[in-house]
Amino acid sequence: MYPEERQQAIASLVMTRGRASVAELAQAYDVTTETVRRDLAVLDKAGIVRRVHGGAVPVRALHLVEPGVGERDVTRTEHKDAIAAAAAEFFPLSGASVLLDAGTTTMRIASQIPTDRELVVVTNSVPIAARLATMPSVSLQLLGGRVRGITQAAVGEQALRVLDTLRVDIAFIGTNAISVRHGLSTPDSEEAAVKRAMVRSANYVVVAADSSKVGREDFVSFAPISSVDTLITDPEISAADSAVLGENGVEVICAGGQP
Repeated sequence: MYPEERQQAIASLVMTRGRASVAELAQAYDVTTETVRRDLAVLDKAGIVRRVHGGAVPVRALHLVEPGVGERDVTRTEHKDAIAAAAAEFFPLSGASVLLDAGTTTMRIASQIPTDRELVVVTNSVPIAARLATMPSVSLQLLGGRVRGITQAAVGEQALRVLDTLRVDIAFIGTNAISVRHGLSTPDSEEAAVKRAMVRSANYVVVAADSSKVGREDFVSFAPISSVDTLITDPEISAADSAVLGENGVEVICAGGQP
């Protein structure tokens, strides 16, 4: 395979999968990691992919354009459903407190809340709050503030002030991207501030994110990888990504199977 053909194949793979590691690409195309790095440098310079630590992501992965709830809700739905089902195993016993971040995967987690135990649930998500408001076993606390239309999440000083006073048993956090170097990240600084406060308020942090988010880096980092206790993702996460997260103290659960 000529270099140009290999580079085209690498670009296609990165765009399709949402990310690829240097080690994966070297194995896939039977070349050295140095050759892959040179190929990625060429593609990065051409504006086709963006090099990140250990691999590459599509250029769009670092843009500030953020998809809305409707668009995200119909993307990778089978994986999100499986992640939510796996997250249900983490719900604590009666009397405990749970924080649910806004997001389409966390919205599915909300639908998994058991009805046989009494829980205090805190959220900044309008759709999650609407779903839980009629559950008699849930003591619901909706964070206030300005609601971002694109994510239907409350953000701003009002939400931050309340979060600074809370300590919850477990938080289920959504993220647009997760990497060892940049931690958890998202495009919007206001939403990042609320997510940062959520992570700080929790005794245990579960990140619910499908594998397309792994290895990506978005504009604003809101938590280091060291703050994550468990990542629930799907079997499409690469063995290399799973291993490096594990080496950094993150328990990786693949909902629906092993990577």
